[in-house]
Amino acid sequence: MTDSQALVKTLDFQLNIQSDNEGLLYDATLEARRVYNETIRLAKDGVDWDVIPDRVADDANLVKNTTQRVVAKALGAMENYYEYDDFGQPSHTKDGAYPLRANYKEGYNLSLTDDGDVAFRISAKPYKHVKGVLEGSNAHLDILKTALTSDEWKIGTAEALFHNDNAELHVNVTNTEQAVRDKHDSRTLVGVDVNEDNVALTALSEDGVEDTLIIDFPEIKFERHRYFTMRKRVQNAGKDSIYETLEGREERFVRDRLHKVSRHIVEWSQHFETPCIVFEDLKEMRDSIDYGTRMNRRLHHLPFRALQFYTSYKASFEGIPTGWINPEYTSQRCPMCGHTERVNRNKKRFKCKDCEHQDHSDRGASVNIAVKGVKKLDWNVPALNSLPVARKVRRQASGAVDVPTVTHPTVRGYQADGRMGVSD
Repeated sequence: MTDSQALVKTLDFQLNIQSDNEGLLYDATLEARRVYNETIRLAKDGVDWDVIPDRVADDANLVKNTTQRVVAKALGAMENYYEYDDFGQPSHTKDGAYPLRANYKEGYNLSLTDDGDVAFRISAKPYKHVKGVLEGSNAHLDILKTALTSDEWKIGTAEALFHNDNAELHVNVTNTEQAVRDKHDSRTLVGVDVNEDNVALTALSEDGVEDTLIIDFPEIKFERHRYFTMRKRVQNAGKDSIYETLEGREERFVRDRLHKVSRHIVEWSQHFETPCIVFEDLKEMRDSIDYGTRMNRRLHHLPFRALQFYTSYKASFEGIPTGWINPEYTSQRCPMCGHTERVNRNKKRFKCKDCEHQDHSDRGASVNIAVKGVKKLDWNVPALNSLPVARKVRRQASGAVDVPTVTHPTVRGYQADGRMGVSD
C-alpha cells in the first residue's frame, strides 16, 4: 500500500542577470529588510497582527504580493518566539539585505528558452523587473524543467537573495503524486535518538536488533557555543552589524551540517528491508525544559526538530515513511528488562539498577524508540536477549567532506546478567 502526498523540495540557483539592473534587485532586498523590521516593531508594540499587513503595505516600495510574503515571514518569526523560544526574540533593528519572497506568476515567473535554459523574471519593484537565466546543478535544473512541463509538479514560493554578494533564487517545487509507502507495510523500524552532539540509530525487525549506528557531530555544539561567545562580545561592544553577520554564518553552518547528517540517516536506513524511520515527538519538549539559564540556552537552541524535519523530508523522497512516538522515559528504560529509573543513565553510560545491563545510553534510547514504534504498529516486540555491537562514526568538520571519517565499535550489549560495559 502507498500513500500519495505532496512533497516539497527547495531548489537553489544562481542568477545570471542579463537585464543590466542587478542593483535594482539589491535595493529591493534592502526594502524587504525595512518591511521586515517594521513588522517586528509593530508586533512588539502590541499592534493587532491582523492590521499589520495592510499598515506596512501602504508604505512599502515593493510588489504587494512580495510585501505580504515578507510580512508573513516576520510574523511567523514572532509566533515561533512566543511558542517555542525564551531567548531569541526577533530583532527590528537589523540592516542589510533580506530575501524577497514571492508567489509564482505573481512576484516572479519562469520559462523554458529555445536553448534549453530556464529564464526568470523577478518583480523587484512595482513595474520594474530583473531578467536573466538560472544557473545551478544539473540535478536541480532537471527537476525544475520537469516541474515546468509536468502536471505532477507545482511551482510555489521563491526567495531572491544575496549570498556572499552573489544573487540567488531558491524555488520551492511540490510533487503532488510522490508515493510514500504506508508505514504498516514496513518490515524494519529505525529508531532515531537525536542528542546535543550525536544521533543514535537502531534498526529493529521481527528477528531483533539488526544493527546500530551512532553518528557523532560534535562540531555543531562547538561552533554554536563559539558563535554565541563571539556574538556576546560584539553585542557588548555595540557592534550590531557584526552581530548580525555572525548570526547568519552560524545559521548557515548548522543548516549545512544537519542536511548532511540527515542524508546519512536516510542512506543508512535504506540498507534494511522496507524501513520506517521513527522519531520522538519533541513538540512539547521546550516547554518542559527548565535547568537554569545557561543550560536552558543550550537546550532551547538545539536543532532537534530541524534534524528530524530534514530527515523526514529526505526519507519521503525515497518513499520511506516516518512515525512519531511519545518520548517519555526512552532514555531511562532498560531495553533488556524494562526497568525504568532515572539513575540508570549517567551521561553516555547506561547501567540498569535491576538487571545490571550496560550500554551506550543513546543507543539504548534508540532501541526503546524503535520498540515503541513497533508497539504503535501493533507488532509483536521481538525478544532482546542481547544487542549487537554499536558502530560509531564521526563526521569530519570540513564542509567539503560529506562522509563519516572515523568508524569504530563503541559498545556491545550483553544479556541481562552480563558485566561487560561500554568502551566509549
